[in-house]
Amino acid sequence: MAPAVATAAAPPSTNVKPDSLQRSKILLLGQRRSGKTSIHRVLFDNTAPNETFYLEPTTRIEKHIYDTVIPLEIWDCPGSTSPESLGTPFSEFAVIVFVIDISNPMYQQAIKQLVDFAIAAYEESPETPFEVFVHKVDVYSDDYKLENFKQITQRVNDELFDLQMEHIQLNFQATSCYDHTIYDAFSRVIQKLIEALPYIEDLLNVFCANAQASKAFLFDIRSRLYVATDASPVDAGTHSLCCDYIKMLTAFRPLYASAIATPARITPPSRSSSTLPSRAPSAPPPFSPSAALALAQGTTLTFHQATPALALLALLPSAVYEARRGLLEYNVVFLREGVQEIVNVEREARGGT
Repeated sequence: MAPAVATAAAPPSTNVKPDSLQRSKILLLGQRRSGKTSIHRVLFDNTAPNETFYLEPTTRIEKHIYDTVIPLEIWDCPGSTSPESLGTPFSEFAVIVFVIDISNPMYQQAIKQLVDFAIAAYEESPETPFEVFVHKVDVYSDDYKLENFKQITQRVNDELFDLQMEHIQLNFQATSCYDHTIYDAFSRVIQKLIEALPYIEDLLNVFCANAQASKAFLFDIRSRLYVATDASPVDAGTHSLCCDYIKMLTAFRPLYASAIATPARITPPSRSSSTLPSRAPSAPPPFSPSAALALAQGTTLTFHQATPALALLALLPSAVYEARRGLLEYNVVFLREGVQEIVNVEREARGGT
């Protein structure tokens, strides 16, 4: 996986390291100090949320590249950006994300900016999805958080209705960098950009049926965003558990090494075998880490790496895991091959090698 690269230039910035891939562009908008840059740093740079207090305000459009199932290019815009000053057609973006700070009592100005962008984007590119993150909800209690979220949603819809633009579809989500809501919200954004998503979901559904798993996710390991899941509903507790498990495994991973990947010991040929024809040493199979965690109530959480960037996490009964581990591994192999093929085809279709 290529590391995230950030460059700043006068808007629109064009100093991103060039490559031959056709990247899906995400436009990240919002007022100053609304949390746009913090979201990017927490998700893609593994920055601790409390360290984002010291980030400098974004003054120029910054482009960040990130590779997962699909190659991404994220545009982090300053708060002063307007539809006129953006300088790039909305049709070039695969999705638009607008961030509103729920803790700012003067969010009416942010709502006006959101409505301006929503109308401009719809008139130019009506098919482009428009997401609204009502951010920093952690500062309020659950009841007050829900009340403010509904109030912001209603005000935006009222503004659109007054302008006779109520047909514009906006998707609102409550988010915070201090819990897993931002991971869930951005995961759903990424899934809208993956054309091969139905095929990945079919692979996960077949895996769950054959392995008797109650839930399965395909996670991007570095960002801890799930790029696909099976047909069963996503439970917030299960999703949080999977995110924390990946974080723990990633932290301890440098302490472990693959026995298969270690160099083979060279032994001198014996006298009796000197007359046998020599065989070229075979290449070791690729190392695909796996792990399992026993949970309460007879459930086991499993981790299997599918590609260098992606991992399968599944919940299944502990009795099934102990008794049919070989069958589980057998089904993992087929899912891994399917995911790798989809990733390769996606990369080739976008001009990669």
